[in-house]
Amino acid sequence: MGHMGHGAPQGPQRLPGIANVIAIGSGKGGVGKTTTSVNLAIALAKLGYRVGLVDADIYGPNVPIMLGTQRQPNVVGENRIEPIQAHGVKFISIGLISPGDKPMVMRGPMLHQIIRQFLQQVEWGELDYLVVDLPPGTGDVVISLVQTVPLTGAVVVSTGSSVALQDARKALEMFHQVNVEVLGMVENMSQMRMPDGTMLDVFGAGGTEQTARQFGLPFLGSVDLDPEIRSSGDRGLPVALGGETSERAKGFYEIARNVISRAAEVSAKSDDVLEIT
Repeated sequence: MGHMGHGAPQGPQRLPGIANVIAIGSGKGGVGKTTTSVNLAIALAKLGYRVGLVDADIYGPNVPIMLGTQRQPNVVGENRIEPIQAHGVKFISIGLISPGDKPMVMRGPMLHQIIRQFLQQVEWGELDYLVVDLPPGTGDVVISLVQTVPLTGAVVVSTGSSVALQDARKALEMFHQVNVEVLGMVENMSQMRMPDGTMLDVFGAGGTEQTARQFGLPFLGSVDLDPEIRSSGDRGLPVALGGETSERAKGFYEIARNVISRAAEVSAKSDDVLEIT
């Protein structure tokens, strides 16, 4: 890191008052990255942490639906945005600012501007975790993010299917290229419990854990394929609200606890590096 303080302001700037910034990515769309982001944020809040959530999926901002509010944020003071609060989580989304079905048609520079605003001009206050829900794939938004703020690390979400995992590997490689530590991988839509109690393997359960091991990465946990997880998200009442004892939510709490310990591990490591330089 060299000397802090002087030097080029165009590098990533720590956000005052925010301890950890965690990006949630996936190679492929439709693997439940936003569901993971929202339930992880709520689980962290329920575990007693101060949590913010940035919906950086500019093209498909689904966070407002899952958090059950479409309220427009207030602008306060000198062009500062007040985040919306829902279920104990402060959040911001382009879906709040440009609601409705109009697609956001945006080029790189505009995207960069929005990501910067969502990080630097929002009144986040003191946060233990700022979770950033990325768009699927490897692209501009990730680059803007790492240019704006130092990330604690990234979580890569996949299903167990080999197609999804092939794309997840690209996401791992992308984070590696931009020097973001991957905290670990999550398997979503892992298995489905049938009415008779048997488990149905839909997408190749266990594939993500195998891939994580291949890359020497921690496996952070898995979440079953459960229609209730989707429908509760559609209703704006994500399953993590049920707390740690809820059968449906326990996968998200396991992921949350693993993210907490991995984030602490990575922060301790980077503190050591700073002390050496």
